[in-house]
Amino acid sequence: MPPKKADKKPAKKTVKKGASGTKKRKAKVETYKIYIYKVLKQVHPDTGISSKAMSIMNSFINDIFEKIAGEASKLARYSKKPTVTSREIQTAVRLILPGELAKHAVSEGTKAVTKYTSA
Repeated sequence: MPPKKADKKPAKKTVKKGASGTKKRKAKVETYKIYIYKVLKQVHPDTGISSKAMSIMNSFINDIFEKIAGEASKLARYSKKPTVTSREIQTAVRLILPGELAKHAVSEGTKAVTKYTSA
């Protein structure tokens, strides 16, 4: 007669440990998700966002950030300056974003820099 299932002991879970004998931590992945959510709630307080849409928004922000940072870096190199300043960022935004969107982005950026320097 085969043994009853109740007699079987549950399999022991193994916990991987690092070199020092401590539990391994999951690598922290930095995203813009909390900021996207905060802005969404400011604009549309009663609207939610799916995880797929959030992932798309996060990818979009990473892409735009890379484009602006890359362009600002080129501008700093062209003028033989070792530092990327708000001036390079503003020019990069003007070059990358189209028309009205660039104007709004520049005014929001100027507002943010003014608020930061006054605090």
